Amino acid sequence: MHLNPYGADAVLLAVNLVTNPAATADELATRCEESGVVTSNVRGVQVTPEDLVTVRVALEEWIEVVDATDEQQRVDLVNAMLAKYTEHPRLTNHAGDGWHMHYRPDKVPVGRLVATLISTGTALHLAGRGISRLGRCATDGCDNVYADLSRGGKQRYCSPACSNRDAVRRHRARTA
Repeated sequence: MHLNPYGADAVLLAVNLVTNPAATADELATRCEESGVVTSNVRGVQVTPEDLVTVRVALEEWIEVVDATDEQQRVDLVNAMLAKYTEHPRLTNHAGDGWHMHYRPDKVPVGRLVATLISTGTALHLAGRGISRLGRCATDGCDNVYADLSRGGKQRYCSPACSNRDAVRRHRARTA
């Protein structure tokens, strides 16, 4: 049994696709497969240019969630994505690897599938880890997004490199 196929992987895929957008449908397929979220070859469906457009729209909506200025705005934006991309949950064992939940009908285009995964994964991430667990990097000059998966919920940087760069900047400012 799978407990949550929509969790951190889907949110990390959103971070990945926002930080380094897929340029083609083939690149989107590859990036999804690498993240373990979508494997188009198992479903027998090819990723199309229309799927890429759908994912880009969903990511634009997702960035609004990241940039929300307060909890209620963030909740409202996530709920709008859920209303747009998901449907009532259903149990499935489509791949024969165990029963799990889907929040979409079977046989949807890949773009809709990715949008459903990102919106549901984001809602579960925020509800389970904390409503403030998405953000933009705190390093001056870096605008990348992050999903805070840390134990303490104190992540402020998109990467260890940015964290180190900011620590060096702060140290130099103190010693100057």
